[in-house]
Amino acid sequence: MDWGILVLRLGIGVMFAAHGLQKVFGFFGGPGINGFSKMLSGLGFAPPVFWAYLAAYTELLGGVFLVLGLFTRASAAMLLALIITAAVKVHLGKGFFLAAGGFEYTFVIAAACLALVLLGPGRFSIFKLM
Repeated sequence: MDWGILVLRLGIGVMFAAHGLQKVFGFFGGPGINGFSKMLSGLGFAPPVFWAYLAAYTELLGGVFLVLGLFTRASAAMLLALIITAAVKVHLGKGFFLAAGGFEYTFVIAAACLALVLLGPGRFSIFKLM
């Protein structure tokens, strides 16, 4: 079971960290914090710069923490709240399937985050290897 948790932590952690890097620094063709802030403004978040920093660093640091197995339950819970917010604000009104812009992808990510909240870091976390 610990190997499965490790795979789940690494997969979700790398994905969130990469998205965080896009939003914080504009890496990998991302919008950077200014572009992300403008997008959030268009979705009705106020003040958008505050929410942009909060969401972007939650993704970046939460992803890194999942990879390392640090604060796994707390990180996964924060990322779960973030992905549910994205699903509700952006995808829910478009149905389930991703092809139509629906919440299919965010649903799978939310399920993975919830699993990590319930399971914790497993044996291969940085805390347990020290």
